Amino acid sequence: MSQVATEPDTRSAPSVEPPSRWQVAMRDILGGSVIISILAVVIALVIGAILIAITDPGVQKASGYFFSRPTDTFQAIWNSVSSAYVSLFQGSIYNFRRPTFAGGIRPLTESLTFATPLIAGGLGVGLAFRVGMFNIGGRGQILIAAGVAGWVGWSFNLPPVIHLVVAIIAGLIGGALWGGIAGLLKARTGAHEVIVTIMLNYVAFYLLSYFLRTPGLFQAPGSNNPKSPPVKANAILPPMFGDQFNLTWAFVIVIAMTVFVWWLLSRSSLGFRFKAVGENPNAARVAGIDVKNVYFVAMLFSGALVGFAGISQALGTFPQGITADLDASIGFDAITVALLGRSRPWGIFIAGLLFGALKAGSFTMQAANNIPIDIVLVVQSLIVLFIAAPPLVRAIFRLPTPGEEPKRQRPIVTKEVAAK
Repeated sequence: MSQVATEPDTRSAPSVEPPSRWQVAMRDILGGSVIISILAVVIALVIGAILIAITDPGVQKASGYFFSRPTDTFQAIWNSVSSAYVSLFQGSIYNFRRPTFAGGIRPLTESLTFATPLIAGGLGVGLAFRVGMFNIGGRGQILIAAGVAGWVGWSFNLPPVIHLVVAIIAGLIGGALWGGIAGLLKARTGAHEVIVTIMLNYVAFYLLSYFLRTPGLFQAPGSNNPKSPPVKANAILPPMFGDQFNLTWAFVIVIAMTVFVWWLLSRSSLGFRFKAVGENPNAARVAGIDVKNVYFVAMLFSGALVGFAGISQALGTFPQGITADLDASIGFDAITVALLGRSRPWGIFIAGLLFGALKAGSFTMQAANNIPIDIVLVVQSLIVLFIAAPPLVRAIFRLPTPGEEPKRQRPIVTKEVAAK
């Protein structure tokens, strides 16, 4: 009789070497948040280019005879998109068509002017995010801080530097107290901060509107318009590079605020408690951290930081008098900046610069190329969309997930059938 036996092959399977440290580092870099943010901006700009080409009359005309002369269509697309983005650059960074350096660099100063309140608001919103809270009340905190700072600016006669410092401090206190209301209600009653801050936006808007329409309160004397008196010269944030530029020293203060928030979150014990509560409030409570007090203190800081956006508007951008629409959607744009910056101080700073440049350049792009300014808003929205969906960006560019081990090939074990 013959016996059939199945024996596994005793030959050793090829070994798979573990990835080196450089390979692991490269995988973490390519799949990290920084690359995701950069690629989100790239994708948004590409989609924006498509929208620009679609809405351009020259492209539409050339596409009518695409099959007879396709090169005309591609040339029209290139002219439309390149002209739009060149105008965006010239309106936000440097205008090479200006004869002097001061005139050419003016767009950059405008970008920094637009970025200043966005960075301040983004720092406040990002700080609340790190504690696990959603500060949607930026508009209210901006209006209250601007109203308080402006009131100090036009109502008192103080020495030059002291007047400005007192006005800024008063505005910071106003924004902090308005944000602290939401923190106090969450800490003591469990009220959700999203609902509370949204409602406080309406309260602040109508309260400031009432003050601006009431003689003897905030309304300018002898005027029927809902506008405040101009801020006195001693309380105005001075321009950094002379009166021909709108950029004020508020931008330097915002840089100092970014450094402060970085130090607070990375080097202080209070920042450690903030992050601990944001990661897991139950574990923080077991560790002996007063979670309720952290919520209240965090919203005080958040309200003060967001409030500086209103202070820079009242004392720097619009010292001739404030109105109830002073915030100009900065409170909601700050949420976008905080998301793009991953709630980290320097990330928020860079995101604020980007959005300030988009805002400044959009006006030039619209004027020079007759492109709807809404396209820039679409680009901003797409940036947020892709930032909020990292797996989508990784799938588009085939990027690895940080910390994930590469899939190893399983060794194939062969079987040999031998007849004996």
